[in-house]
Amino acid sequence: MGPLDERLGESTVARARRLHEELLHESVDGAWSFIRTVRHLAFATESWVGRCILGDPSPWHPLSLPWDRMRPRPGVPHDRDARPPLEEALALRREATAMMRRVVDGLTDEQLDSRTEPLVGPGRPDEGETFPLRECLLAVLNGEWWHRMYAERDLAVLEDQD
Repeated sequence: MGPLDERLGESTVARARRLHEELLHESVDGAWSFIRTVRHLAFATESWVGRCILGDPSPWHPLSLPWDRMRPRPGVPHDRDARPPLEEALALRREATAMMRRVVDGLTDEQLDSRTEPLVGPGRPDEGETFPLRECLLAVLNGEWWHRMYAERDLAVLEDQD
């Protein structure tokens, strides 16, 4: 993740920090709350980088949050009702981002063009799957971009309520 991506994310978090924390647990028009979004971004990075690229069969933190349509799977966190404080959710997110940065910083062009090993154990993505390493990184980066756009949209609504 480049400096521009991180600066954009920092501005979104700074905006969220100006709100009462209770608002950060509120859904806007049925979308995830800000804190659920942060938890989901950690899950996505843990899945695509920790599980797929690094080969950890169970890389998830208990507060990490898969998407709503994913059915519960053994060993995969699924606590939709957890309400961690913003700083705890952000710490989880920072850990996932640091893992991504370590992987990206060490990549060669040859590695970027390689495929992951088949996945082991229950989780998401599914056991036995393999992916182009580049696809794993793009899944995280695209998710980051879109979820930030959704968060910005929803923060505008929450700011009017604060």
